[in-house]
Amino acid sequence: MPYQKKVSVLRAITADNRTLQNRSRIAQPWPQLDTDLVECKPAHRVYAFCVAVRPLRDDMDPLSQGAIGATIPLATRARGQERLACAAGFVAGLAADLDVLIRSSTDSLLYLEFHRQFTHSLIFIPFGGLVVAALLYVVLRRWGNPKFLTLWIFCALGYATHGLLDTATSYGTQLLWPFSDTRFAASIISIIDPLFTGPMLVLVTISVIQRKVILARVALVWSLLYLGVGAYQNAAAEAVAGQLAKNRGHVPVRLEVKPTFGNLIVWKSIYEAQGRYYVDAIRPNFGETVFTGSSIAKLNLQRDLPWLDSASQQATDVHRFAHFSDQFVAKAENVDERIIDVRYSLLPNKVDPLWSIRLSKDAPPSAHAKFETHRSNTRENLATLLSMIFH
Repeated sequence: MPYQKKVSVLRAITADNRTLQNRSRIAQPWPQLDTDLVECKPAHRVYAFCVAVRPLRDDMDPLSQGAIGATIPLATRARGQERLACAAGFVAGLAADLDVLIRSSTDSLLYLEFHRQFTHSLIFIPFGGLVVAALLYVVLRRWGNPKFLTLWIFCALGYATHGLLDTATSYGTQLLWPFSDTRFAASIISIIDPLFTGPMLVLVTISVIQRKVILARVALVWSLLYLGVGAYQNAAAEAVAGQLAKNRGHVPVRLEVKPTFGNLIVWKSIYEAQGRYYVDAIRPNFGETVFTGSSIAKLNLQRDLPWLDSASQQATDVHRFAHFSDQFVAKAENVDERIIDVRYSLLPNKVDPLWSIRLSKDAPPSAHAKFETHRSNTRENLATLLSMIFH
C-alpha cells in the first residue's frame, strides 16, 4: 500500500483542520473516522485512532492508569475477590488526577503548580487510598458487605501505581512532596502507548472474567518488561544524541531524550549548547536514523523581554513557567510576547510547542501571564511522525 494511502487515516484526527491552525486549543471535536481507516495496517489504525481521540496533554491516559491500578490488587487478591479488587484498583488508579480540578480563573499557572504534586506523592498514598476506599464503601455496601480494611488495601495498592507510572513519563512528578519540589521523570514511556496499554487491559479483563490470578500477574510482568524496553531505548537514544552533539562540535550543558507520542521507536532529543537549544528526532534502534531538527535561542529576559518589569506578576509567572519547564524555555520566534516550553512538540525535530505562556506589554503589574496550549498543523505533523515511526 502506498504511504499516502497509509496516512490517509489521519483525516480522522479533526473534522476541519483549518479551524485549528495557529490557535490555542480550547476543546477538541470528536473525530470523524475516515473510511480508509479499515484499509490500513493494524499498527497504523491503532496509532492514528489513539491520537485522534486523545488530546495532547500531560496526563498518562486513563485506561493505562486504571489498568495498572487494577493489576496489583488482582495479582494479590484472595479467591472470590476478583471484581472488588479490579473495581477498587481501577478507580483508585485514576483518583490522583483529580488534582486537575485545582484551577483559578485569574491564574492559569496554578494548575501547573498543583498537577502531579501532593496527590501524586509517595507519602499521600495511604491517605489517597483511604479517601477512595471510603467513597467506594458507601457505594459498594448496597450490593454486598466488603470489609473496609480489604477495600482500603486494594485502593492503596491501586493508588500507589499512579504516581509511579506518571514518573515513567517525561512530564515530571513530585514524588517526594512535601520534602522536595523536584519533578522526577524517567522518560521511558509516552503518556499514551497502545502497545503498553492494550495487552495489559485485555489480560486484566480476562483475569476478572475467568477468575485467573495468573493473568493479572502476566499483565504486571508485561508492564514491567515494556517499561524495561523503554529504559533501554532511552539509554540508546541518549547515546546517539550525545554523539550527534559531538559531531557538531558541541559540548552540551545538559541533554535529554524522551519518547514521542504513542511509541518507543522514535525519540526526541534536546540539548543546550552555546546559548541555544537543539532538537532532533532519533531512531536509536530498528535502523538507526537521525532526523535533523532545528534550534532556538535560550530565553534571556534582558535581551528578549527588555520591557518586562521584574517586580510584576508576569515576571514572577515567567519564573514559575521556567521552573515547570525545567528551564527549557525560549521566546517564540513568531510571537514577541510568548514564552514556550521547548521540551514538547508533536513533531520531535521541530520547535513547535504544545504549550506556552503569553505576556502583555499593556498588562497591569498585578496581571498574570496566560497559559495556552497549541495544536496546529496536526494532520501534516502526524503524517511526518508516522513516516518516522514506520520508516
